[in-house]
Amino acid sequence: MSLLLIAKNRDFSSLKQAILDRDPNIDVEVWPRVSKKERVNFAVCWNHPDKVLGNYPNLRAVSSLGAGVNHLLDDESLADEIPIARLITESLQTQMSDYVLNAITNYRLHINRYFEQKKTGIWKQFNNISKANTPVGVMGLGEMGLSVATLLVEQGYKVFGWSRNKKDIDGVESFAGNDELNTFLGEVKMLVNLLPLTDETDGILDLNLFKKLKKPGYLINVGRGSHLVEEDLIYAFDMNYLEGACLDVFEEEPLPNNHTFWNRKQIMITPHIAAITPTEEAAKVIVENYKRAMSGMELMYEVDREKGY
Repeated sequence: MSLLLIAKNRDFSSLKQAILDRDPNIDVEVWPRVSKKERVNFAVCWNHPDKVLGNYPNLRAVSSLGAGVNHLLDDESLADEIPIARLITESLQTQMSDYVLNAITNYRLHINRYFEQKKTGIWKQFNNISKANTPVGVMGLGEMGLSVATLLVEQGYKVFGWSRNKKDIDGVESFAGNDELNTFLGEVKMLVNLLPLTDETDGILDLNLFKKLKKPGYLINVGRGSHLVEEDLIYAFDMNYLEGACLDVFEEEPLPNNHTFWNRKQIMITPHIAAITPTEEAAKVIVENYKRAMSGMELMYEVDREKGY
């Protein structure tokens, strides 16, 4: 039996060692160096090659190396009966919450505007935007969204939440389903996207949605690049539906050098760093799920394939 780490371009040496430190009896292999395909029972993947999972006939379970699982759900070579797990840790939730709070604070204090002024030596002050005038809407109230919404409430923001099902979160006014989406958007100026990527949410951040925010709105996308219709974001700026955006995820990563987003001062770009999986914490969850898979138990953070998360 072996545990296989798979990625196109990633150094797995530290993760492999962290797994072995937790359990030296686990046979850890790193793709593409696999001794015998029949021995692979558990795979951990991130940006893995297409259809590679179909090469392992005795695969019992697969884990993503992060919260996203679309790369696994979209792999047609992975049999439907094989369970899929996400990788969620406490520090991932903390990192995401800190990132979103920082993006909102930068907006309220005009940090990006001061950064642009510095380039040309302009000394000009702007009035800070109050928290009362910065209602925040969090789309997606899973583990990450719950953590973000809770921190924002603690920091004194008025927070609204939208998800498939209504959630009971202290200090958060919750909306659910398509029937309540427009009402939710009408309350929100700062929109934070933390939705899972499904057929229903693919392209949800479009011009029609931006029109319904309090104007001008501001977008923070830390979900998936495919949630955003990129050309609609530019239209939203030009039509004053939005005044800015902070983007950590993109349809194509790395973002191409000739992409129009680079030339837009309204857009803050970060290279998919809002929540980076810590090696030691990742190893802890991976080892636990490996042992569960070998025992036929339900995985931690197991994905509902029908829901897509």
